[in-house]
Parts: sequence; structure tokens; C-alpha cells
Amino acid sequence: MRQASLEPCLEYVTCASPAGLHRMAYWEWGDPANDQVLVCVHGLTRTGRDFDALARRLAGRYRVVCPDVVGRGRSDWLANPAFYTVPQYAADMVTLIARLKPARLAWVGTSMGGLIGMALSGSAAFSRAAAAMRPHPGMPPAQEGLHFDRMVLNDVGPRLELSALARIGQYVGMPREFDSFEQAVAAMRADSLPFGPHSDEQWAQLARYVYPEQDGRWVKHYDLALAQPLAAQTPQELAAGEQLLWQCYVGTDCPVLIVRGEQSDLLTTVTVDEMLQRNPRARAVVIPGVGHAPTLMSDAQIEPVAAFLLD
Repeated sequence: MRQASLEPCLEYVTCASPAGLHRMAYWEWGDPANDQVLVCVHGLTRTGRDFDALARRLAGRYRVVCPDVVGRGRSDWLANPAFYTVPQYAADMVTLIARLKPARLAWVGTSMGGLIGMALSGSAAFSRAAAAMRPHPGMPPAQEGLHFDRMVLNDVGPRLELSALARIGQYVGMPREFDSFEQAVAAMRADSLPFGPHSDEQWAQLARYVYPEQDGRWVKHYDLALAQPLAAQTPQELAAGEQLLWQCYVGTDCPVLIVRGEQSDLLTTVTVDEMLQRNPRARAVVIPGVGHAPTLMSDAQIEPVAAFLLD
């Protein structure tokens, strides 16, 4: 069994898109034979290494798996950037989970990672409904689909505030590079004020995998073409996506913990209240002094999540 305090193991799984095959990297903590699996999925421009502190806390109970979503980190970039969308990311996660073969599956999703989790929970609800219907007695049982034991939505819900999306869209496609890692850390600190207070060591950890070294320069880890599908979205598509996400969220039939940064501009208190009303299995916790999104690095942020997942 791997020691929870050691570095994670880097693995890859081959996934498919309409443009061809690609490899998705994932970081694995804990015992690889453990069938109690926790999948942690990062935000739009982050990596699976965002969850190092949380993974160390939970690797004694779970096999913790933290993918680099395609186009980020150690994963391949897509040949066609039009497929940098939640449906493609969800399909990749299904491929990953099929490899992991969990007996019980929990999910932590930060921002985009939460959207992917809601999409998967909605597809699971649909699959169970289809299995229950079985219109012809002679038909074989349908596949049950994914079932989540618990889900954490970190500063995200079915409704995304347009002003926050515009703010995020401004920097996604902008190239940035630095002469030294220290410059990259300083930029991370300046650009990430909504993350709230962090130690020097924590800012360096946040920057380490976002600005890896390439040929003596420290550059963004992700495909800048991620910005293309964001820029192409129409208001009508956003509204339709919100309705679909509400359906998925309401259909989530496991306990849900909603984590909100007190100053978040993406997940409002109005949306959280509606989420609590529309899904009786949900509860919420607010992280003071933080915007979008809590980094889950400090004990104060980790413990509510750990308590929920270990309950």
C-alpha cells in the first residue's frame, strides 16, 4: 500500500473524442487495490495537483484519483478545440471510472469539476430510470450507470453568473510566460486574490503545476484554445445548459455538500438557497474570506469536506 504522505503515482488512460484518441493523465493516491474511490476534478485552468492536501488527508480511506482534464497538465491536447466542453470531459471521466472499477464512488469537483460531476450524476439518474422501465420482459437488464456515494460541489452550481464567466473568459486564452519560477509565483499571487490568504509555500504549490518550465521559461500548462468554445457560446446556449444542469442536479440522489466561498462571484447565495430547496439531500458550508474558489489547501477548508466524505 502506498504511503499517503508520499508523492502520488502518475497514470494515463486512453479516451476518445470525435476527433480521435487522446490520453488523460491522472494522479493516484493511496492503495490501488482499494475499491472505495474518490475522484477529484479541478477547475477550468487548473490541474489534478490542486488536490494534494485533500488527497493526503483522505488517502487512508479512499483511493484518491485526481485527473488532469484533457488539454491541461500532463494530458494530451485535443486535435479539435471545439470539443473542450463538459460532454467530452464527462465522457473521459466515464472511461477513467470504468478503469478504476469502484465499488463505491465519491466525487469532489471544483468549479468546472463540479459541472462535470453534475452532468455524470444526471446521466446516472437517466440510466437508472431506463433500467427500471424495461418495456419488454425479454430484454436484458440495462446497465445501471454511475452511482455516486457522495458529491462535493466546490463553489459551483447549475446557475453560473455571467459577470463571473466574462471575468474568467478574459484570461483563459491569454499567453503568459516568465523568466523564473519566482516571477510565476508572484503572478499567481497577484492574479488569484479571490483564493484568499495563503502562505508563501502554498502560493508556490498553486503555481508549480500551472506554470511548468519549458525550455527555460515558465509557461501556462494548458492549451490556450480552451478559450475558443467559451467565446463561441451564445446566451441561448448558456440558458439551455443551465436548464440541463438543474435537471442533472435535482436528479442527483446522493448526499451533496455545496462549498461556497463567502465572496464568490460565480456561485451566489441565491443559487445556493435554490439548490438546497430543490434537492433535500444537499447541505451547504461557507468558507469565510474567500471568493471563487476555495483551494481546499488549509485545514479549515479541508475538514468540512473530509468530515462529509468520511461520515
